[in-house]
Amino acid sequence: MVTIGGRAHSLEEIRQVGKLGYPFAEINLDDPHTIGSDLDRLLEIKEQYKLYYLAHYPNEGNPSDLKNLKEVFVPKVKKLIDFSRKLGIRKGTIHFWMDKRWAKQEIIDEKIKMLAELVNHAAENGVVLCLENLTARQESFSYYFEKIPELRMTMDIGHGQLLSKENTSFGFMEHVFDKIEHLHVHDNLGGTTVEDDLHLPLGEGIVDYPKIFTILNNKGYDSTITMEVKPAAMAKTRMAIVQYIR
Repeated sequence: MVTIGGRAHSLEEIRQVGKLGYPFAEINLDDPHTIGSDLDRLLEIKEQYKLYYLAHYPNEGNPSDLKNLKEVFVPKVKKLIDFSRKLGIRKGTIHFWMDKRWAKQEIIDEKIKMLAELVNHAAENGVVLCLENLTARQESFSYYFEKIPELRMTMDIGHGQLLSKENTSFGFMEHVFDKIEHLHVHDNLGGTTVEDDLHLPLGEGIVDYPKIFTILNNKGYDSTITMEVKPAAMAKTRMAIVQYIR
């Protein structure tokens, strides 16, 4: 059964998602010190609104700085995964750029080892770790899944519209559908820069959500969907999702 929740970047946005009645909020887990300080409030909000959390782990910084990734990023994410367990989180999204079109193979190989370490740590804490697509296409993700069978995917449909003539979601659904554990939905007008990642409500951009959801429906997608739009735009976006699911 598909479950629709909302993205929340702050404690106040988590409260807004809870007030709107959504069953889960996908929350930022960026810094262990901050999460440690906010832990009691996060648990209180969770109880108050009877929702559950999904994790959105931090950006990696320079994706080619192996020393920093190994010595700083991986230990930080491990600590955040430990907090995930305390928050009852069972699914988390991570960014880890390894696009085979541009990244050197030696960097990809080292990052695969780091990602496998994080996937194992997450599993030990009851968390399914999902890699989110940025620029990478299905051929890159197929390689990741071959090397790390336990890894799962967050398919960001909005990101799929950027740097591509055709939304890359079509390739993911055709070739790695069984690895897609979570969806991010938001709209945009296409483009080639970070600024083009507009996170518009569904229907305000050019992403072909009716066609994409028709394929997801036919393939039997039945997991979680996060609306990556502002809380004020969630009602419109949820209405569109429900329409497309039907």
